[in-house]
Amino acid sequence: MAERERSHTRPLGGRFVPTAQVLSAADVQRALVRMAHEVAERNGGLDDIVIIGLQTGGVTLAQRIAEILSENEDAGVPVGTLDVAFYRDDIGLRPVLPEAATEIPLDLTGMIVVLVDDVLFTGRTIRAALNALGDFGRAKSVQLAVMVDRGHRELPIRPDYVGKNLPTRRDEMVDVSEDGVAIGMLVAK
Repeated sequence: MAERERSHTRPLGGRFVPTAQVLSAADVQRALVRMAHEVAERNGGLDDIVIIGLQTGGVTLAQRIAEILSENEDAGVPVGTLDVAFYRDDIGLRPVLPEAATEIPLDLTGMIVVLVDDVLFTGRTIRAALNALGDFGRAKSVQLAVMVDRGHRELPIRPDYVGKNLPTRRDEMVDVSEDGVAIGMLVAK
């Protein structure tokens, strides 16, 4: 979970304490390579594809997927970032954290958008992202890539590309970083 969200999750300002390492850095890299190949294969190349990373956890993953695609397909892929803070349906229930920038490099009309996030949990962030994307044009299609699908969906949202399906308890946290993926708990500082 990104530091920005962690600072506003109970216990407030808590510290993530890992209990199990699920994926190493090498495992994450392999998953990103696999997902990048799946994106190119499913879409018959990279024409009209734009990769959008959700702030804050999906941005680095989106950039890495775009780099892998560019290396393997000899074509550049536009990359953007999207902050969905003001589109969330729980805006009155938790603090709005509009600290991260939204940068969409082009009009999305007619494009194939690949949304990238680190962890898919309830699906509410993705619902907010779908609403936000409408402000940037009418995409031809929207596909979802996540490093970890941990279940517990509250909305009918399903990823197209998954690094790891990781069943968890609702009270556990999943942390995706450069060092890999860990499961743990937030504890008071």
